[in-house]
This record gives sequence, C-alpha cells and structure tokens, in this order.
Amino acid sequence: MLNTDIFSQIFLGIISFLSNFISALSGGGAGLIQLPALLFFGLPFSKALATHKVASVALGLGASVPHLRRSNVQINYGFLILISGIPGVLLGAYTSSILPSNFSTSLLGLLTLFLSFYSIRQKNLGTSNHKVSINKLRIIIGSIGLFIIGFLNGYLSSGTGLFVTIWMITIYDLSFSTAVAYTLIFVGIFWNSIGALSLGLTGNIIWNYIPVLIIGSLLGGYLGANLSIIKGSKFIKVIFEFVSFSVGISLLIKAFL
Repeated sequence: MLNTDIFSQIFLGIISFLSNFISALSGGGAGLIQLPALLFFGLPFSKALATHKVASVALGLGASVPHLRRSNVQINYGFLILISGIPGVLLGAYTSSILPSNFSTSLLGLLTLFLSFYSIRQKNLGTSNHKVSINKLRIIIGSIGLFIIGFLNGYLSSGTGLFVTIWMITIYDLSFSTAVAYTLIFVGIFWNSIGALSLGLTGNIIWNYIPVLIIGSLLGGYLGANLSIIKGSKFIKVIFEFVSFSVGISLLIKAFL
C-alpha cells in the first residue's frame, strides 16, 4: 500500500519545494530529486512519472509570474517553442509506451553531461542578450531542435528543460536569464501539461500526493524564479552547469541499474 501519512506528505512537500526551486534557477532538472523521491515511497515508475509530470506544471505556473512581470518574453519565441515542441512531446509520449528506454536514457545522460561541460568551456555563453534576426534558417534549425527535445520530453521526461534552455541560448543568442524564462513558461506549463494529460489518461496519477507536490512546486518555482532574476545570468550559468552535470550522472545511473 502506498504511504500517504502526514510524515510522507511533509517530506514530499519539502522535496518538491527544493527540487522546483533549483529547477527555476537553472531552467530544468526538477525530476532529478522529485521523481526518485516518489519512487522511494513505493510508486511504480509509470505512476511516479505521471504524478511528477502533473506537479511540474505547477512549477511553470509559479515561476512564470516573476518572469512575466519583467515583460521580457516575446511571443514569437514562445510560439516557436509551442508549435515545434508539442508534436514531439505527443510522439514521445506515444513512443514511450511501446519502446524500451534504457538506451535513450543513457544517451540523454551523456548529452546532458555534454551540456554541462560545454557551458563550462564557453565562458561567455548566455551572459549577453543580443537581438538576432529570426531568418528562415534559424527558424528551421530551431524548430528541428525543439521537436527533438520535445520528443525526449514526452519519451523520458527527465532533464529536457535544460536542453531547451541551452538551445535557445545557442540558436538565438539569449542570456541564461531570458532563456530560462522561456523554458519555465512554455515547457513548464504547456509541454508538461500535454505530457501530464497523455499520462493521466492511462490512470497512473496518484492524486493523494498531488496537492502537497503542487504547493511545493508553486512556492519553489516562484521563489527560485525571483532569485534568478535578482542574481542574473552569470549566477544562473553556474547553477545550470551543476544541475546538468547532476542530471546527467543520475540518468546514467538509472540506465544501468
């Protein structure tokens, strides 16, 4: 029987707050802590993933408020993330039910580690926020990358927000602070809502855990986003490198256990 007593609820609330606070700083990685915590309480992986996915939508809602107040979000970038990524999310969610995930988990872990090392080597990555012209080539390249990341989001869930953050920085020369805002709003709310809905239709969500996870996600996302705005892109870059390294190692361990 699943443990839903008061102590487990408090523990999960704290875990949810911490994991989503860190995720709001780095632009992804909440599943690094929250998903294993749900597994620790005896949930099968499918149920833990579905429950985590619902809670992760609250992260996007909480974190979006501080970023939207700054009014630095342009609808053209957001629209590109949505139309390119959502078909990938749907395809990934369908594929996850028919294909084994160990190989993909290993690959995603290696790629996530690469993100950390790439950011460390590129000292000025994401520290400026230049306006670049969105020509057809950038749209095509950006869309293909976002579709692939969306597929990974629907297929594996863990760590894909980090890829959106670094992709928006690399292709559109955004700062870490601005790229994280797009990730938290458009991936955190819209991509994860699609994933939560598709997983929820299978009946895997454990609703007893949802209220405390949502409260922790909302508070952690809101406070983490506020701190990221105050500290700026250089601080976020360091957090991003730490989280992406940790997520990469976690995924590799998960793949080989």
